Amino acid sequence: MQRTLRFTIALAALAVLASPSLLDAQAMSSVEPFKVGTFGIAGAPTVGVVLRDAMIIDLAAANRALEINPMYPHVPAPADMLELIGQYEYGLKYRIYEIVNNVVNNNLLGAEYVHPVADVDILAPILYPSKIMNAAVNFYTHACEGCTEEELAANTRERQQNRGVPYLFLKPTRGAVIGSGDDVVMPYGRTSLEWEVELAVVFGRAGKYISANRAYDHVFGYMVAMDISDRGGRPPGGYGSGSDWFVGKGHDTFAPQGPWIVPKEFYGDPMTRLHQVLVIDGVTVQEARAGDMIHNIPELIEYASSLITIFPGDVLQSGTSGGTGAGRVERATGSGYLQPGETINASIEGIGTLTHTVVAEDGVPSDLSGSQLPPVSSYRSGRGGGPGGQ
Repeated sequence: MQRTLRFTIALAALAVLASPSLLDAQAMSSVEPFKVGTFGIAGAPTVGVVLRDAMIIDLAAANRALEINPMYPHVPAPADMLELIGQYEYGLKYRIYEIVNNVVNNNLLGAEYVHPVADVDILAPILYPSKIMNAAVNFYTHACEGCTEEELAANTRERQQNRGVPYLFLKPTRGAVIGSGDDVVMPYGRTSLEWEVELAVVFGRAGKYISANRAYDHVFGYMVAMDISDRGGRPPGGYGSGSDWFVGKGHDTFAPQGPWIVPKEFYGDPMTRLHQVLVIDGVTVQEARAGDMIHNIPELIEYASSLITIFPGDVLQSGTSGGTGAGRVERATGSGYLQPGETINASIEGIGTLTHTVVAEDGVPSDLSGSQLPPVSSYRSGRGGGPGGQ
């Protein structure tokens, strides 16, 4: 009896060792890095896993296919990106590892739930963050647009000695947030639009008063973002004669994000890796690395969380570099602001590229009372008090 029992146990052990499915079900790492995003598949927003920037795995469909194998327990697929982010560190990431390992190891890249990226619509990854926190004037080159090398060096030394605390502002989400491929709309009569490429930090864990040395514990991952800015300012008269951040930052389509999110384990430390570039119609107008930042990402997180509780899916954009305002690079349309028809490509190495075309809003309804924001050309001085340098 004992010999029979020992033989049975030995056979069971061999079966475990010989079963790749069971080993896959215990996966604690992914066979290759991946990204996550939200995509229009069959007309519906769908959470997907991005492989090699070329293929999109429909996460829910792949999860159902995986669970046909009884070796895999049932794990609910996230309904949207906010749910994925919130559950990622509570076990969901291991199921995503299992799905990726199953697709790659079993040569399932041609499965019906895997789509070429060209066959799906790329939506904004998070529909929608509860808040977008933006760092203003957080790169030395942006703080000294149009400066000579000597002026930049002097200005940088001065800022390094007296950095103070970061300056953050909030940006709208729904309406402002768009995905790669969507048009950036130039509001009617607003002719002074600028571009800013930024690294977007996506939070994965809630927290308040998060110290800089614990900051990355609360990060889920990173995406590319742009902070489109209206420099036309307020019309003369009325209350307020200076910067108007609502006008400057709040228009529809002014918060492009994506094209997807890189989980932090596949990106590394952005303060050593960051390389961001913005190109308009083939002309590079911005390029920077993290060393140009005035306040680093952990410091920004500490400051932001000292003001307001951070929640999963919240976004913090770390600021932009020189190449806007007085530092604009000459383009085919001149050295001025964005023009209808121009194509913007904003890239961060290791994450991806946002691509947008600028289009002009046709007009406004004829029954408005006059309380709307007027065209910049109607200002007596030619322009109002714009939020310059942000």
